[in-house]
Amino acid sequence: MELDPVRSADGPAPVHWCPSGAPDRPESVVLGVRGGADGRVAYLAEPTPAAQVLPLIPEGVPATRVLRFASHCVSECGNRVGTRCGLIDRMAALPAAAADTAPVPRCHLRAECKWWHQSGVDACRRCPAVSTTTLADDALGAVVADPATTREQLAEWIAADR
Repeated sequence: MELDPVRSADGPAPVHWCPSGAPDRPESVVLGVRGGADGRVAYLAEPTPAAQVLPLIPEGVPATRVLRFASHCVSECGNRVGTRCGLIDRMAALPAAAADTAPVPRCHLRAECKWWHQSGVDACRRCPAVSTTTLADDALGAVVADPATTREQLAEWIAADR
C-alpha cells in the first residue's frame, strides 16, 4: 500500500502524516505494534489500513493501547502549535535517553512524516517510545502528552525529579 498525497485543484499537495494519529480517520494506517514491558513500538514493514485491523482488536481493548496509527496531520489537532507539532517538541525536550544513540528504526512513514520533517533523526529515535494511550501510572507520559504543557513546564517537572 502506498501512502497517497492529498490532491488539490493544482495537483498533488504535500501532506504530512502524524505518526501518533487517530485510528478512526479514513486514511489511517497501522504504523506499528506496541509491546514488551516498556510498550515501545515495533514498526510494520508496510502500512496496513486501520479499517482492516480495527475489527480484529478484542472488545474492551483500546486499539491505541496495542497499536500505533498514522493519519494525516491536521490543523485542528490539539498538539498543533502554529505549523509545528507540539508533541514531538515536548518529546525532544525530555532528557537524553539510551534510545537517542540507537539506530533509527525502519519506518514506511518517514518520507511523509510530520515529525521527521520537523525534527529529523531526533524525532525518529524518540518515536518508538510514544504512546497514543497514556497509562494511568505513567505520570511523565501524561505531562508530555498534554498539549497544554509547555517545554518550560516540562523542564520544571523533570527538574523536580518526580
